[in-house]
Amino acid sequence: MTQGKQSAVLDYRKKNRVKMTKTIVQLVLLLAVALLLYQTIFDVRKYAEPDKSTWNNKSGFIALSYFGVGRSGTPKLVAKKQLDEHLKALYDQGYVTISQQDILDFYTKGKPLPQKALFLSFEDGRNDSSLFAQPLLEKYNYKATFLSYANKMGNSDHKFLQPKDMLKMRKTGYWELGTNGYRLTYINIFDKQGRYIGMKDENELPSKENVEFYNHYLMDFIRDENMIPVENRTEMEKRINHDYKAMKDIYNSSLGFVPQVYMIMHANVLYEGMNPLVSNANSENIKQLFKMHFNREGIAFNDSKRSLYDLTRVQPAPFWYTNHLLMKIQKDTGQKMKFVSGDEEHLDKWRRISGAAEFIGNRIALTSPPAGTGMLYLEGSDGLGDVGVAARVAGNVVGKQMFYIRYDRVKDSFIRVTIENNEVHVDQKKPGHDVQQVFTQELSEIEWKPEDLSFDKATVYSKEQTAAGAPDEPKYPVNIKHTRDVEILVQENKWKLAIDGQTLLDNQEIDSAIGNGGVALASEYSKQNKKDDIYDGVFDDVHIVSPGKKGSSSAVLFSNKYTGFQGVVHYVEKAINSSIDWAIETF
Repeated sequence: MTQGKQSAVLDYRKKNRVKMTKTIVQLVLLLAVALLLYQTIFDVRKYAEPDKSTWNNKSGFIALSYFGVGRSGTPKLVAKKQLDEHLKALYDQGYVTISQQDILDFYTKGKPLPQKALFLSFEDGRNDSSLFAQPLLEKYNYKATFLSYANKMGNSDHKFLQPKDMLKMRKTGYWELGTNGYRLTYINIFDKQGRYIGMKDENELPSKENVEFYNHYLMDFIRDENMIPVENRTEMEKRINHDYKAMKDIYNSSLGFVPQVYMIMHANVLYEGMNPLVSNANSENIKQLFKMHFNREGIAFNDSKRSLYDLTRVQPAPFWYTNHLLMKIQKDTGQKMKFVSGDEEHLDKWRRISGAAEFIGNRIALTSPPAGTGMLYLEGSDGLGDVGVAARVAGNVVGKQMFYIRYDRVKDSFIRVTIENNEVHVDQKKPGHDVQQVFTQELSEIEWKPEDLSFDKATVYSKEQTAAGAPDEPKYPVNIKHTRDVEILVQENKWKLAIDGQTLLDNQEIDSAIGNGGVALASEYSKQNKKDDIYDGVFDDVHIVSPGKKGSSSAVLFSNKYTGFQGVVHYVEKAINSSIDWAIETF
């Protein structure tokens, strides 16, 4: 064979190999796309059961229940990104989800649980909860219970998932089913002026802002405007029995079974101060229909001595940062948690004194310990004299977000600016003296939507209470957020404070007993929040400088502000997300 022919044959073979390689790559890509489409359309991903032979925990488990999940966070719905962060942190801590049967076996047969056991659930039967939580359950191989209201079965409201969808979810192994009851209806309603409203379904309620007294449909006798029962014991029992029977019939006809887990609405009421006849009517129905009942909310941990009909769970609020959740679990279980820290570069510039801090882009989320103060101290700021501090506080209105200036930790002296419950307080502390308040002022009023109100005041009450109308209440609910721009400038023996561009203090004299010192950020819960003693202070665009003397340039001690192209990208992303959220809500 001539050299030319050999070369042609080699080229031919080379081209064939290239073609074959391309064909194989294309086939692999097509198969991958086809598999992805098949999994998406037919939802064939399956939950992988854990190896239970290694389980040895006989102490108990934690239970978390989310009200709902949205694309972005709202005062009521946790954002899908936030839920991902919560679940990732739990997964990294070693938490393994357990099934309803695992709980039953734990209490009835003494079978052990995983060392860190988590019962996860999503309440209210919302369509978006399933949509956004499903990929996360697959990501972490987590199992969850999806709870619904029976009267939403066959409902035309597309916000709620329907039976065929629930049964499809159940087949994947990631989901089990539970119930919040037959319906969400309120009775014995009075407004803030003491006027009687009567009974209303949730979607029929007048402005929640103006409702002061109410109870859940199952939690009391139906009463008149004088709080006198309009039904006798037999009528009350018949009414309550009807709700449970209607729930049973609907689930049997739509699902083919009654879910074995019940989370009653409203939590923390049954067996706690309600009429014992009403309590007994509920209890008898619950024990006939269900195998377990999460009756209480507020404590995550269930120990081995708990009753299957008096279990407890925690409902993480949409405004909880990851460390808030971990801090709550640590409080309830006594187990040490590893808190998330975020940006290591920014973290290294601060000394954590107490609590937990997460550095997220241009944000510092500083979580307080239970009933305590969370604090970060700027490294290298010891003995600092002149200083300028600018930041945007963006946490919940009800709570304390604080700045410490000239903070001498040894002598315990400082100047402190606190934004709390929409007021600004300025304190100073000289060495060996008590804290002295030198200035306080209410800030401009904050607008908030009544529909954002957390509706969780169902209780037992008297005619005297309703007649008196609403007691003096705090101005702002605990779940309302707001931002304030804070600027502090200290030079020599004078200092200046501005909030939202308005100068509140100028040339304020500093007590000569307060020497130089460092800069610290702090957070602390407000006693107004009786349900939660952990608080997330939020500090955005923190910029701390040493101004320098006249004629000399200032030195930046710390800054997490977005700058240049990074800032443009951040604000464009923010605008796009806001536009998408607006379109979803509007259309």
